[in-house]
Amino acid sequence: MPPRSKFPLPVKSEIAQARYTAQLGETGPTAKPPKGFNAGRVLEIVAPFDGDTWRAVYTVRFETALYVLHAFQKKSKSGIATPQRELDLIRRRLAEAQRDHKQRQN
Repeated sequence: MPPRSKFPLPVKSEIAQARYTAQLGETGPTAKPPKGFNAGRVLEIVAPFDGDTWRAVYTVRFETALYVLHAFQKKSKSGIATPQRELDLIRRRLAEAQRDHKQRQN
């Protein structure tokens, strides 16, 4: 996975716009629930650029915080589905976000 600084500028801009829209309590046109997650609570931005596909996954599960769970370049040649290892990482980070948010509320 390339570091975020390696993401192309148009992709960074698209992800930033989607995050800003989410912070306003709305869902941007490029954000959609990834398969296997609660619709509307975990969202994915799919940003195609220059023949590659870039993705960012975030959660709006918490009223006072938005957590970006994962951002990556999808390189799988097996269709459009997100690879299982990426989904597992997102689930682990969602659990970490839940713990973090709970601690911050105390």
